[in-house]
Parts: sequence; structure tokens; C-alpha cells
Amino acid sequence: MRLRVFLPMKVLIDQEVTRIVAEAEDGSFGILPKHIDFVAALVPGILSFESGGKEEFLAIDEGILVKCAREVMVSTRKAVSGKNLGELKQTVEQDFRTLNERERKTRTILARLEADFTRRFLKMREQG
Repeated sequence: MRLRVFLPMKVLIDQEVTRIVAEAEDGSFGILPKHIDFVAALVPGILSFESGGKEEFLAIDEGILVKCAREVMVSTRKAVSGKNLGELKQTVEQDFRTLNERERKTRTILARLEADFTRRFLKMREQG
């Protein structure tokens, strides 16, 4: 079956696989080539798949999985791939560090904007 993983700006994976394991709100489930067609809402977690006898892993954000005929399509906002869980863990930790730094910078900028807004508002109030 064909696995395609779509991110907002690119296709992360587009390859033939023999097995997929994903996680929905009510637990994990497996998909084999002749599995019935269905749709599932995915929760943040690990999606694994087997290709060429090797298991690969994706850490994914929440998303949607659609199984239709020989195609399995996953749409998610964010996903990180890894050949093994150790490598994936390091990649995810690095991404979270980067994300935390961006969030910290964004919060600092927002705090400055709020302080500036408040200062100008008070100045207008004093003049009026």
C-alpha cells in the first residue's frame, strides 16, 4: 500500500509500505494492505510503518488518517521522521528546544508591545 504524509508546505513521505501503526484517541491501531477503508483522527504520538523489511518512525502532531483502497494518507501540521526511536527522540527534543526559544522570543516581543500600548494609552488619557 502507498503511504503519503502531508505537511502544510510539503509531502514528507510518499512510499510503498507493508504495515502501519498509528494512534487515535481510543488507542493504537494497525493497518495492513487489505484493511477496510476508514478515516481516523490521530492524536500526537508515534506513527510507525514498515518498508522493505525495516521499521521507520514518525513523531506526529494531531492529524487525520484516511485509508482508501491501496492508499493511506495522513495530514498533519507537524511531523518528524527517524529510522529508530533513539534518533527520533533526539530530533524531537531539538525541535522542541527550537520551538521553546521561538516561543520565548515571541512572548518577549508581545510583552514589549503590550507595555508600549499601555504607556501610550495612559499618555493619551492624561492629555485628554
